[in-house]
Amino acid sequence: MGRANDSTFSGFILLGFSSRPHLEAVLFVVILIIYFLSFLGNGTIILLSILEPRLHTPMYFFLSNLSFLDLCLTICTIPQTLVNFKEKDKTITYGGCVAQLFIALGLGGVECIHLPIMAYDRYAAVCRPLHYMVIMHPQICLQLVIIAWLIGFGNSVVQTALTMTLPFCGKNQVDHFFCEVPVMLKLACVNTFINEAELFAVSVFFLVVPLSLILVSYGHITRAVLKIKSAQGRRKAFGTCGSHLLVVIIFFGTLISMYLQSPSSYSQDLNKSIALFYTMVTPLLNPLIYTLRNKEVKGALRRLVGRTINSREN
Repeated sequence: MGRANDSTFSGFILLGFSSRPHLEAVLFVVILIIYFLSFLGNGTIILLSILEPRLHTPMYFFLSNLSFLDLCLTICTIPQTLVNFKEKDKTITYGGCVAQLFIALGLGGVECIHLPIMAYDRYAAVCRPLHYMVIMHPQICLQLVIIAWLIGFGNSVVQTALTMTLPFCGKNQVDHFFCEVPVMLKLACVNTFINEAELFAVSVFFLVVPLSLILVSYGHITRAVLKIKSAQGRRKAFGTCGSHLLVVIIFFGTLISMYLQSPSSYSQDLNKSIALFYTMVTPLLNPLIYTLRNKEVKGALRRLVGRTINSREN
């Protein structure tokens, strides 16, 4: 059997955690709960950012876009995973695998560009407050987000094409719960050294460079915060920055461990666990850490609920 256009090719089998059926039952419940909470949290952020005029600021514009990215990522990966946990037939069509690979890779790439943009927004707010609305003009914010989406999905087109045009020679058992570049490279029946080298170079651009820019931005923010005379103000600022950095380190740390190593050296069980964390836990943490703890968001949520209750009573 050659490539996917062979007449006998029926798609790929996503093995997931089928070697541990007892684990699948537990994971189904846990992932379903995480999916619901993530959908609720990110959906709430998007809704509030649209309906609440006080949240029509650059920071919440970026945060709502981050929530949209996380929402799309969970929709792209989790439903298929849940179905595979419950069904004996774990097949995904070739087209479905290509679509999943393209969308997940694109969304991940966009988020890698988007997070340093958010860090720069915080840098401008803390270190350049008098020029903030000029630096982060709404038109500039929109342009930055569009650029992030174009770069992320532009890269995804290239990576998906390079990966899915490889000959698989009948190998169709994907030892993962969704289609992902390193795992698909392991199925190829040709030497993938060039693909791996290209993937490594691209991963450095999307992971190491953005993470470095974020750390530089937060370095400047830390220096500015240390100049604050109020101890309470310093604690609040450090608490916010620390929680943001925690999310960033978790996000980039998981991706770096997945992409900045040779696919041949992967421990598949470890890789699957890391991928679960990246696709499910991070989208759940983002709304909790970035926004739902904020007084502005809590106030906006109370006002929205209050308006909804009043409209029903009237």
